[in-house]
Amino acid sequence: MKKILLPLVALAFATPAAAQSIIVVTGPERDAQQLPVAYAELRAGDNEGALERLAGETTVDERDPSRLINMGTAYARLGRTADAATAYEAALASPIRYDLELADGRYVDSRWAARTALANLKQDRPLLALAR
Repeated sequence: MKKILLPLVALAFATPAAAQSIIVVTGPERDAQQLPVAYAELRAGDNEGALERLAGETTVDERDPSRLINMGTAYARLGRTADAATAYEAALASPIRYDLELADGRYVDSRWAARTALANLKQDRPLLALAR
């Protein structure tokens, strides 16, 4: 099993999607309303605006993985890697867990997304931005 798993993991990180920033689009259900987690700001490259929106008054739980991952992405884009790592680690440890819709339309587990974003940050790879 380990012999099969390692090549699959390597393949997952070698795909074009892994080389791009990933932005989370929606939360737990396809029919759910769009979460106010600064998707538009991140997509437009307005990282300061994204942080203001995410850190300010919001209806999204402070432990929500989409919110935390997008905060981590904004921090990382601003060169604040320690803050980015803290946000990604909080998303990974969050008691809230669900499948996130990425900007490319794929759905992934929130912990997988946080773990991948943290690994990319530590290896100075392109960022994984999630959450809309």
